[in-house]
Amino acid sequence: MRWYRHHMNPRSLIWLALLCALNLCPAQAMAAGTQQEAMAGQRLSAAEAKALEAAVAKQPNDLSARTKLVGYYFMRQFSVPAAKAARPPHIFWIIKNQPAAEIAGLPYCNLDPIMDPDPYAQGKKLWLEQAKAQATNPVVLGNAADFFLIHDHDLAEDLLKQAQKAEPENPHWSDQLGNLYALPNDDEKTDAAKSLQEFERAQAADPDASGRFNRLDDLAKQAFAAADLKKASLYANELLAAALQHPKDWNYGNAILMGNTVLGRIALRQGQVKLAKEYLLKAGQTPGSPQLNSFGPNMSLARDLAEKGEKDVVVEYFDQCRKFWRMGTDKLDKWTKEVRVGIMPDFGANLVY
Repeated sequence: MRWYRHHMNPRSLIWLALLCALNLCPAQAMAAGTQQEAMAGQRLSAAEAKALEAAVAKQPNDLSARTKLVGYYFMRQFSVPAAKAARPPHIFWIIKNQPAAEIAGLPYCNLDPIMDPDPYAQGKKLWLEQAKAQATNPVVLGNAADFFLIHDHDLAEDLLKQAQKAEPENPHWSDQLGNLYALPNDDEKTDAAKSLQEFERAQAADPDASGRFNRLDDLAKQAFAAADLKKASLYANELLAAALQHPKDWNYGNAILMGNTVLGRIALRQGQVKLAKEYLLKAGQTPGSPQLNSFGPNMSLARDLAEKGEKDVVVEYFDQCRKFWRMGTDKLDKWTKEVRVGIMPDFGANLVY
C-alpha cells in the first residue's frame, strides 16, 4: 500500500486498510461473485480494459462489466491520471441505477473528498437522493453508509440507524454500527461503549453459531477498550473456547491471536507482567488467517509490553509472526531493530486490526 502514503492522510489510510481487511472476511454480507469480479478487473490489461469500456458504451446496463472496470481503476487511479478520470462515471452510474448492488457498498465504489473533491461531492449528492427516495430500503441505506464511512461519520451513523430501524431483527446493522463506533470519528476518538453495545445487540439477535463465534473477537476488543475488564475477560475466554470447536474455521487463527491478546492486555492492566508475556507468545502461536497473512497481526499487546521495557518477548513475538505474515517481513525487520534500541515503532493500523 506504499502508493497511498503520498495521497491519503493517515486516518484515511488506516480506515481503508480496515475496510480492505473486512472484505477478506467470508462473513461479510456481500456476494462472493461480486468480489471476485472486481478482483478479476484488477488483473485486466490496458487493452482488455479498453475493450470492456467499448462494450459498456454499447451495453450500459452491464453491471458485471462495470464491476470489473471499477476494480481495474481502483488501484491504478493513484498512478495513472486517465484511470483516475475514468473511474467516477462508473461509480455514478452504479449509484444512480444499481444502488442496492453489492459492488455499490464495497471500497471499489468509494471516493475521497481530499483526492477527488468534485467527484466526491457528486457521489454524495447521488447517494443522498437515493437514501431519500428509498428511505425504507436497508440495503440501499447500508450501501450509502459505506460510501460515507471514512469521511462523514455522522452521516454514516444516521443512515445505518435508518437501516436498523427498517430491519430491526437483522444483526448486520448492529454489526455495522459497532464497526463504525470502533473507528475514529472526526475528533480522532472512538466510542467503545457504544460499539460494545451494538455488538452485544447483534450477538443477542444472531441465530447463526458461526456468526456468534466470529463476533466474539469484536466483543472482546471493544469490552477492553470500554474498560469493562470483566466482560473483556469473559468474551476473550469464550472466543478461545469456541475456537477449539472450530479448528477449520477461517476465523480460527484470528480467534487464537485476539483472545490471547485481550487476556494479555487485561493481565498487564492488573500488573501481571509475566502472565501478559505468556499470553503474547500464545497469541503468536496462531497459524494465521486470510486477514493476518495479508494485513498482519494486532500489535497492541506487543506495544504495551515494549512500553514496559520487555524487549526480548516482543522481538520473539515478531519472529513468531514471520511464520504467517510473510508480506510483513520488511515491517517486522524494522520494528525489531527499533524495539532492540528502545524506539517505539509506529504500528499504524496494526494497533486497530
